[in-house]
Amino acid sequence: MRMLVVGGTRFVGRHIVEQAIGRGHDVTLLHRGRSGAGLFPQAAHILADRNGDLSGLGHGSWDVTVDVSGYLPRQVRDLADALDERGGRYVYISSVSVYDNPPPGFTEDAALRELPDPTIEEITDETYGGLKAACERVAHERFGSGTLIVRPTYVVGPYDHLCRFTWWVERVARGGEILAPGPPGAAVQVIDARDLASWTLDMIERREAGVFHTAYPRPPFPFRDLLEAMVVEVGPPGTTLTWVDPDFLGDRGVDADSLPLWSAFDPEAAGNLADPSAALAAGLSPRPLSATIRETHDHAIRHPLPPPPARLTPEREAALLTEWRER
Repeated sequence: MRMLVVGGTRFVGRHIVEQAIGRGHDVTLLHRGRSGAGLFPQAAHILADRNGDLSGLGHGSWDVTVDVSGYLPRQVRDLADALDERGGRYVYISSVSVYDNPPPGFTEDAALRELPDPTIEEITDETYGGLKAACERVAHERFGSGTLIVRPTYVVGPYDHLCRFTWWVERVARGGEILAPGPPGAAVQVIDARDLASWTLDMIERREAGVFHTAYPRPPFPFRDLLEAMVVEVGPPGTTLTWVDPDFLGDRGVDADSLPLWSAFDPEAAGNLADPSAALAAGLSPRPLSATIRETHDHAIRHPLPPPPARLTPEREAALLTEWRER
């Protein structure tokens, strides 16, 4: 199959390309060449910024286009114009952030966000979901009923440059007393990027269309289970979790940027309550959480990345734990 992957050198896109080549597909990557430029020499590469000149897509045709880097409806529209019906079926990697305050256990037909101003292009925590929803609408308009929309929750695993799940794995691997932000029963769902990629390729090969949540598990597990699983898999002897009240942390300026995946004050927390039944029925088979934890840790050892500046530092963590104990 001739496959065009738009943005295939980082995280989800990289896993999709890696597995697609492994399956024998003829892959072309459209990317800027700023990250992973030396990857996949066996694939064709078109270097272009999708926000600018897409004339490099003026020749050639593909059976399917997989878009992992569409954040603005204009980008999806411009891609459709550049391909001029030569891109085959369209697969859009979206997000569960597209929903407008969905109920627990929501399915793919829950109400989507609407942008207050359709000309908005600034991507923020407040606009991200609405922009992705607008991208989906353009995808259906321009690429038709054969479009496959994939809505993952938190994507985790090797190549994670966002360092959310990975930050927790590596924090637990250092051991000692760990500040665990409450409430411990807060729901969380994840999807290993490799499982997301494998299932997406399966759907492409079967020529499936529709909208699907890719999330694990069903129902969500509590944040406590996530951190305790990390302690079991990578925590050295003596590792402990100290659960700290969310209001205590919030009063001291600690937020979900400091402690990723923490949903106490996160308006997107409802995204952790998605029902993945449709994707599971269509063959999604998430690996055990324990495997993702171990393999993420192994990858982080081989390819270490500095934590984002907003993450809680060891010194700040120790100070907060001391203050919590002495309150």
